[in-house]
Amino acid sequence: MQTWKPTQADIEKTHIYQTMQELDFDDYQALWEWSVNQKEDFWKKTIEKLEIPFFKKPKYWLDVSNGVTQAQWLKGAQMNIVDACFQNNPNTTAIVYQEEGEPLKKISQKDLENLVNRIANSLQKEGLAQGDTIAIDMPMTVEAVAIYLAGIKAGIQVATIADSFTAQEIAVRLDITKPKLVFTQDVLLRSGKQLPLYKKVLEANASKIISIKTSDASITIRKQDRYWNDFLCDDTRFESVVCNPEDTMTILFSSGTTGAPKAIPWTHITPIKSASDGYYHQDIHKNDVVAWPTNLGWMMGPWLVFATLINKATIALYYGAPLNQAFGKFIQDSQVTMLGLVPSIVKHWKNTQCMEGLNWQAIRCFSSTGEASNPEEYSYLMALANHKPIIEYCGGTEIGGGYVTGTLVQENIPATFSTQALGGAFVLLDENYQKAAKGEVFLIPPILGLSNHLLNRDHHEVYYKNIPLYNGKVLRRHGDQMQQLPNGYYKAQGRVDDAMNLGGIKVSSLQIEAVINRLNFVKESAAIAIPPQSGGPDKLIIYYVTHKGISKSDALIQIKQLVKNQINPLFKVSDAISIEKLPRTASGKVMRRHLRSLYSKGL
Repeated sequence: MQTWKPTQADIEKTHIYQTMQELDFDDYQALWEWSVNQKEDFWKKTIEKLEIPFFKKPKYWLDVSNGVTQAQWLKGAQMNIVDACFQNNPNTTAIVYQEEGEPLKKISQKDLENLVNRIANSLQKEGLAQGDTIAIDMPMTVEAVAIYLAGIKAGIQVATIADSFTAQEIAVRLDITKPKLVFTQDVLLRSGKQLPLYKKVLEANASKIISIKTSDASITIRKQDRYWNDFLCDDTRFESVVCNPEDTMTILFSSGTTGAPKAIPWTHITPIKSASDGYYHQDIHKNDVVAWPTNLGWMMGPWLVFATLINKATIALYYGAPLNQAFGKFIQDSQVTMLGLVPSIVKHWKNTQCMEGLNWQAIRCFSSTGEASNPEEYSYLMALANHKPIIEYCGGTEIGGGYVTGTLVQENIPATFSTQALGGAFVLLDENYQKAAKGEVFLIPPILGLSNHLLNRDHHEVYYKNIPLYNGKVLRRHGDQMQQLPNGYYKAQGRVDDAMNLGGIKVSSLQIEAVINRLNFVKESAAIAIPPQSGGPDKLIIYYVTHKGISKSDALIQIKQLVKNQINPLFKVSDAISIEKLPRTASGKVMRRHLRSLYSKGL
């Protein structure tokens, strides 16, 4: 297994080293300890480095008078975080992008800002005002980024929905957020195929849709819906709406341990956490080019927008799937300097060798999130760019970034995390809430970026209820399990709760079970995720109790089809197992941990 050790020259190029020099710290550990012990000073300095603009500067950088679980950052300030995204030279490239089979294209910062302003004016002409909600269900395109930023600039909440979801799952998210407008496009173009998107949003009972026409497909829209070109006005002047730091600007969805997804608000503060991680850990510099195949419906979509633009870098968007050499050539031709991935993509590249022979010399580092990675495959990835490091990155939608990650000033060991993220801290505890080398992750608030409320759940119950103090400090439940290795690094060990991570998408077991239980042969079911020993996405396993005879093969076919059609076509059921009864606790809760152990023993 290859490792990467930074030279002194490598270290001195980093933002972390420059910050250490300014503060007169001799090593990274001292910087991290300062960032945790002097949080106000750390975040004040970071916000100054990121040049976050304010209409009115904060009266207090941090106020914990209501307790650390309801910490208020930047109290008394007035701002609009979109203003922080347009501070580079107007003629620099804001987005470089490529449609499948088409030449490389670029849009300047000025042209992107003009498009954002046109959309913001159009939203106001549609009658939307500060505090209203729109939704976006689109692939990651220039238009999607511009709509996203325009909504926020106009003081409007933007609910983001992944384009891979079924109509039923889209409907759940629309019902929670009740947007006045939903932005989508007619079809998704993937590998020469046209997959319906407007139709799915229509089936989800969207009240009014703005649809972008991307193909010659003959699609008739409803009377109340409008085409993009009819919606978009020409006025390129728009003053950002003044907002409070804790005003909601985005609504993202993540799984919890109950059926419906958690609706997590991002405020105008949250992107500062994303940009901070990008500045320090992925080491994004001015005019760098950052690519991360993702979607606005997952936190890495908004993360990519803010971590890139606030750091005055260029977003690289490829409109096709990142699974063949066309994507690799896009990375080469757009001169990407930081490429983010999920491990299953790397596994595919290694198996097919589709990325070999390309020139990825511009890449300074990779980053990885969403799944447990494999050292052998990640050694292979490093070699594709002439032995470049990989910043492992693990966090959550309710964090706005990572809690454990890596740096370019430490040795890089594939599939491990070298440090807790700057500005935050956590502790690993066993089932008895004792500190352990392997255990559940508990965050130690306050941390800038942490959510303070949920739209459809009791925030305190989800994150804080029944957790004892640790050395007198309040702890926040996260649900991940980590192991600290003898060298001090960390290794991901999956989830400890009823959530699962399927190809970088976090979903509740109860969401899946609610669908499986509709099958006429299923009395009850339990969905579990088994982390593969060789890295990559979790394996989705279904245990079911049946009240009528059915063969294993027929049951598996029906379960696979239902999950694909009713939840997400990206979710792959690996196995379905009939069981006489589900193991339960005395209180009736399904013991999924017991089922995971049972399945693992049978492998």
